[in-house]
Amino acid sequence: QVQLVESGGGMVQAGGSLRLSCAASGRTFSSYAMAWFRQAPGKEGEFVSAISRRAIMTHYADSVKGRFTISREDAKNEVYLQMESLNPGDTAVYYCACQVRGIINYREVDYDYWGQGTQVTVSS
Repeated sequence: QVQLVESGGGMVQAGGSLRLSCAASGRTFSSYAMAWFRQAPGKEGEFVSAISRRAIMTHYADSVKGRFTISREDAKNEVYLQMESLNPGDTAVYYCACQVRGIINYREVDYDYWGQGTQVTVSS
């Protein structure tokens, strides 16, 4: 069982930045693939970014490429999402997800554990 706790959400003006963090339990965090998804009101969940075990690979949705950066610090069991140049379209609840096999996937069903989410609101 892996527990994930997100933090760092909040309200920011368009063009601003936020850094999300996700703290994970578990002794083998470095072997997990980690991802961020988001869900805006009235919309389906959307893949945002993922990082493989040991940060070998990263992947981003086209909508955030060049603006968001995913990273991980295995010594702290944490994964981060640095978000720059935010716009109102980025407004959503952001969820951290874990996949114990360590392989990047882009579908929600491919992830084993989820956090409770953190709200990001971008005002125009």
